[in-house]
Amino acid sequence: MFKKLSLLLVALTALVWLNPVSAQHTAYTIIANPGENASKKIRLNWHTKLGSGDSQITYTKKSDKNWKKAIRALAEQELCTVFDTIYSKKPNGENFHEDARFMRNTIALRGLEEDTEYQYKVSSEKNATGSAYPNENSEIHYFKTAPRANKWNMGIISDMHVYAPLPNRQKVAMEMIRQLEKQHKKPFDMMLHVGDMSAWGDSYSFWPTLYADSTFSKYVWAGVNGNHDNMTRLNGQSNQFFRNVNNNPINGYAGQIGVSYHFMYGDALFVMLNNEAMKSDEELAKAQDWTRKVIKNNPAKYIIVMEHYQWFMGNDGKSSQYNRWKALFDECGVDLAISGNNHIYVSTNALYADQETDGTKGTVYIQTLSSDNERGRALEEQLYNKDLIKFRWSEGSKTVGALIMNANKKRLMLTLYDRNGNAIDQVLVKAKATKLR
Repeated sequence: MFKKLSLLLVALTALVWLNPVSAQHTAYTIIANPGENASKKIRLNWHTKLGSGDSQITYTKKSDKNWKKAIRALAEQELCTVFDTIYSKKPNGENFHEDARFMRNTIALRGLEEDTEYQYKVSSEKNATGSAYPNENSEIHYFKTAPRANKWNMGIISDMHVYAPLPNRQKVAMEMIRQLEKQHKKPFDMMLHVGDMSAWGDSYSFWPTLYADSTFSKYVWAGVNGNHDNMTRLNGQSNQFFRNVNNNPINGYAGQIGVSYHFMYGDALFVMLNNEAMKSDEELAKAQDWTRKVIKNNPAKYIIVMEHYQWFMGNDGKSSQYNRWKALFDECGVDLAISGNNHIYVSTNALYADQETDGTKGTVYIQTLSSDNERGRALEEQLYNKDLIKFRWSEGSKTVGALIMNANKKRLMLTLYDRNGNAIDQVLVKAKATKLR
């Protein structure tokens, strides 16, 4: 009997990977992203098949058990073809071209109550009059608005490289998130990712399978575009893959709308950068000018900047993106800089003008590690920046880890955990009272 059940589970899992769209409900690839002010606004993104008609959500507070105060909101729709016919892989390793033409549905919910849990359902079916109505059997999703002020928490994960022929990558990463929840002893207020969610961002079939995991149905997610999220199997490049599987704030700069963005979360400003759009000096200057203006126009207790590419080469400690951004971070008073990509964890204490400080000024640099148990890197002798780098960690090629960030009015505390729930490193970011003006 057990063997039959196991075979059935394998078959069902294969079905989801082989045809993730048909295996989902009418709406699929559903995600909640923060609004510009995440205390009052949340942005939703989902996809529906062509011909499904109008699509809408029904939402209410989670405390409204019978949905008596539910509100319905109609989505904006646009045809999405950016993934269509792109060369990809099936779970069995077979090559194929994606059949991915669908309607992208987006909605921005405004006027929400701060620090409040909401529930919502998505529907895209038609009644006799042609209008959309909610399906009572559809899956319930959740999100929580940010608190107005200083006490909040987030899980942080990166470099999953979800890939259909190797489904354990996604499985291990999702198990790592659940381990974080276990250590935290309650759900997070929100989740952050530092890029490379997908092995190839253009392979559409990877995305609905990832988003079908329960960790996506209960959290607001904010993240950055990684180089793998930006690429095709044949080394094409486009930020449209990342843009169309999210509904990020549309406050970025020209060419990066919905890809580079910023948002307020309580008393923290998050600035999310697309490192694929700053490879030349001219592109870097454009990104830095925008970052400088965003920070100037959005005073906050904590300023947090995220991009995918590493600050340091974790294997030997050599400077990487740190050299490109340290002057601006010093100038603008950035408190915390988070990156990934190198697959080795690196942390510093607060740094200012290339020197460690007592934390009353300067930027703490955190570099996340891989979480897929396949693409980690081994540590080598640290030859560089011994005076700047506080700690490095890796399990080699089979690395899995993620972080929890807790905030209060005095500090941010970031703790690195391994897959077994062991706390490996902890970093303190002091609040700087001069930011409150």
